[in-house]
Amino acid sequence: MTTLSRDGGQVVIVTPNPAVDITYEVAQQEIGVTQRVHSVVRRAGGKGVNVARVLAALGVPTVQVLPLGGPSGSWLRTALEADGLPTRVVELAGETRSTVAVVDGHHHPTLFAEAGPVVTPEEWTAVTTELAHAVQGASMLVLSGSLPPNTPDTVVESIVRVGLDAGVPVVVDVSGPALLAAARAGATILKPNLEESLDATGTSTLTDARAALLALGAGTVVISRGADGLTAGDATAEHEVPAVPGVSGNPTGAGDAATAGLVAALRAGDTLPEALRTAAAAGAAAVLEPVAGSIDLDAFRSFLAPPARSTTGPSTVPTPSSTTPSEAASDHSGVTP
Repeated sequence: MTTLSRDGGQVVIVTPNPAVDITYEVAQQEIGVTQRVHSVVRRAGGKGVNVARVLAALGVPTVQVLPLGGPSGSWLRTALEADGLPTRVVELAGETRSTVAVVDGHHHPTLFAEAGPVVTPEEWTAVTTELAHAVQGASMLVLSGSLPPNTPDTVVESIVRVGLDAGVPVVVDVSGPALLAAARAGATILKPNLEESLDATGTSTLTDARAALLALGAGTVVISRGADGLTAGDATAEHEVPAVPGVSGNPTGAGDAATAGLVAALRAGDTLPEALRTAAAAGAAAVLEPVAGSIDLDAFRSFLAPPARSTTGPSTVPTPSSTTPSEAASDHSGVTP
């Protein structure tokens, strides 16, 4: 095996179900009462969009492929342009969704997430066609986020195979049947959280969930475990890193920041244990920021963890072959409260 290093090319990111993310800050969350909103933040969102923002903060060039539609989609496109995040847009007939997160600094954020538009088979074909152009010369492909309603598993498989057919490593952060589809398609790295891995595979332990995903065809499985840190394994070895202790704040987007840290480190040629430490540091640094898609760079540098423990020997990530508040973070990657 070789290390996954394709430094120099941009990272291509697909967010299947992007959103206009709205964050309301209130004094204290309460149900059934009128609450005064102290501040409002609107920004382009979705798990993949959050990953792109953090990668940009880490100095990694990106381009996003986004299916967008309606006035919300137009707003999101303009917002991304204003933020300097390159985007290739596939126009949809349906309206891009919105999400609302209510935060108060005391409790876990409350999220209201619209389902998103129904994307037609012809529109998905347009997405994969656009993606095939975008991945030429890319360093990595990331597929991250929930899927629009009624999206067949074949869409996920097609997106993964576009990257692999171009010789580009593919990192996937999805859940449910889509996670299994990505494994069957041979994704280079899967990055679910523990709950997602157990739910998708129908298993009861991390070890069994990882084994099931590897058996389906995934190259490496990285599982985030909140306060217990991150673990990764492939057919030959397992590694883990502890969470960063004593960090509190807004956990929304911590998992997306961890994905970005993992991708940035692997793109630069770091080993898998080194990349896990970077992922944990990025996830913890995101908790210190008020909105998803941002990290505290000074904290990130100070959080870089000690060497990972290898339980079965050295491991690297194989290269591929051709064979936000929009996502509430139950995955507080790399964070110990």
